[in-house]
Amino acid sequence: MARKVIFDKKNVLVIGGAGFIGSHLCDELIKTSKVICLDNYASGNVNNISHLLQHPNFAFIRHDIVNPFDLEALPELEIFQVRFQGIQEIYYLACPTVQLGFEEFAVSTIKSNSLGIINALGIARKYESKCLFTSTHSVYGDPLEGQESFSEDYWGFVDMLGDRACYNNGKRFAETVIDTYHRTYHIDTKIARIFNVYGPRMRLNAGRMIPDFVRAAIDHRDLVIYGDGSVQDNYCYVDDLIQGLIILMQSSVNDPVNLGNPETHPIIEIAKKIIELTESKSNIMFEDAISGLTKSALPDITRAKHLLGWFPVTDIAVGLERTVADMLGSRVLTYVPPQSTKQS
Repeated sequence: MARKVIFDKKNVLVIGGAGFIGSHLCDELIKTSKVICLDNYASGNVNNISHLLQHPNFAFIRHDIVNPFDLEALPELEIFQVRFQGIQEIYYLACPTVQLGFEEFAVSTIKSNSLGIINALGIARKYESKCLFTSTHSVYGDPLEGQESFSEDYWGFVDMLGDRACYNNGKRFAETVIDTYHRTYHIDTKIARIFNVYGPRMRLNAGRMIPDFVRAAIDHRDLVIYGDGSVQDNYCYVDDLIQGLIILMQSSVNDPVNLGNPETHPIIEIAKKIIELTESKSNIMFEDAISGLTKSALPDITRAKHLLGWFPVTDIAVGLERTVADMLGSRVLTYVPPQSTKQS
């Protein structure tokens, strides 16, 4: 179909927009665009987008993207004039990211990484939209002996039948789908391989290290480190990631791009800093590592620097202060656990 005319601001569809990263993306996009946020609340939270619900250029649609739907048939989107203007950009962030209790979301995860992305690309094809898929460092699998970082040209070493294969290999399959549509239908697609991200609005009690540390510290309970706390890990503040996603969307780059922070910090030092920031009396305890999680390796962000001019700028101390301050506020008190979306 012919490319639509943009009346005033471009229409942007954010699939998975009520989640941790998606809601921050909506916050930034609403400054320049009309934003349609779609989410089924599998692991997102209404509190993440409640401040946007009255914005004239924002609309929320509760829907599971694994089921097809027609944007033009939704009365709440009349102000977006989708029939006449179409959709200019699609960000695909729909995938549960729970670590503890992951098994409940296994089927939803594999459907999101297959049926969901295919449906999103169908929308992109209809409206000739650009489409950005948020992939993960998990597509690289565990690092080989002596391998300290992952670059985008590394194929990875992943167990297709592992405990979390529906996520790790699901993302790999979704990248293949994205690339196939790009080659076949000439859709302008983007792939962002995201490494560890933290910041305000992270879900609590889901096996994510930093929010679980904060919650335990607030309650003066022991901070549990899964595995050896001396292990180094990398942490990218969410604001830096959002800038990377938006820059990638506006670029001419179609190859995968790593987005993460190559600096490392010992996990035990992160725990100690959170205890300090919360003025907690908590102790640090150690338990066995969570089964199926890929081991850590650093992101090689050479491509992001050279092609996008992007690199993270937020210091870990500043990022942790902002994250803890947010979690000490009302979001901790209003937290609702994610609901399973098991389907037959």
